[in-house]
Amino acid sequence: MTAVRGLSLFFVFLLAACAPQLKPPGSPITEAKLTDQAIVMRDGAVLPLHVWWPPGTPKAIILALHGFNDYGAFIKKAASFFSKNGVQVYSYDQRGFGRSSHFGFWPGHQVFAQDATVAIDLLRRKHLGLPVYLLGMSMGGAVVITAMTNENRPDVDGVVLVAPAVWGRESMPFYQRWALWLAVRTVPWMKLSAKGLKIRASDNDEMLRELRRNPLFIKETRVDTIWGLVNLMDLALKRSAEFRANTLLLYGDNDEIIPKKPTELMFSRLPQDAASQRRLIRYENGYHMLLRDLQAETVWRDILKWVARPH
Repeated sequence: MTAVRGLSLFFVFLLAACAPQLKPPGSPITEAKLTDQAIVMRDGAVLPLHVWWPPGTPKAIILALHGFNDYGAFIKKAASFFSKNGVQVYSYDQRGFGRSSHFGFWPGHQVFAQDATVAIDLLRRKHLGLPVYLLGMSMGGAVVITAMTNENRPDVDGVVLVAPAVWGRESMPFYQRWALWLAVRTVPWMKLSAKGLKIRASDNDEMLRELRRNPLFIKETRVDTIWGLVNLMDLALKRSAEFRANTLLLYGDNDEIIPKKPTELMFSRLPQDAASQRRLIRYENGYHMLLRDLQAETVWRDILKWVARPH
């Protein structure tokens, strides 16, 4: 009995010692502000900013949130297309990604949503009278769903969800849930990569090769960061039942990153009383990285057309 008790205590200490290592925001120390190079949050966090200006006065504003392990330049080519057509695009490196602080560490799933809300407020003040849209790619889509279902939701004219990350635990096989539960409690520091997995994120092989060479794109991910992402996807899938917004939903039928099952589960849960506010476009030849696939320009045109139409 003593041996069993001792073994139990050993595992308690082991689990406590290997708790997920998060990098949450600090206490407010300043007013949030928008500069030419960054968005400075209330806790002093500096989120590097990417901006694409139109040749003349902008007709609309898009704030784009990148996906998991990516950073603000993810929308570079699409943003160049939008800006040439009069839409000014902003994007920033979210906490733990790109050139932001604590590279590779997870800050907590609600932090991203709070940052997006603050960023939208700053852009509203800078671009008075212009329509402002919030675009979320993959993880960024989960952030948008979370933000738009918070009590203090962003004041936007519409949202664009591109392959939103909603692969929550309820749609995962039990062995994946179990493996993540065990790993985050024993080896949260371990880094995993997609190398060897036969998963295709896009049909644009040249773009994928460039990403593999890009030091700002994370190739090996901490277990506790994956755990944080799954928590965010859990929340986004749950909150989809409360998601009411003027929305353009985009999904590629060849998506191997966010499978059809959780995506269609999210679609089925969206409130029916807000169906008239939504438009869904599915791309038969599309992959997960719709904005950078070989047929990306078709997707860009669909977004531009939706943004430009009367709402």
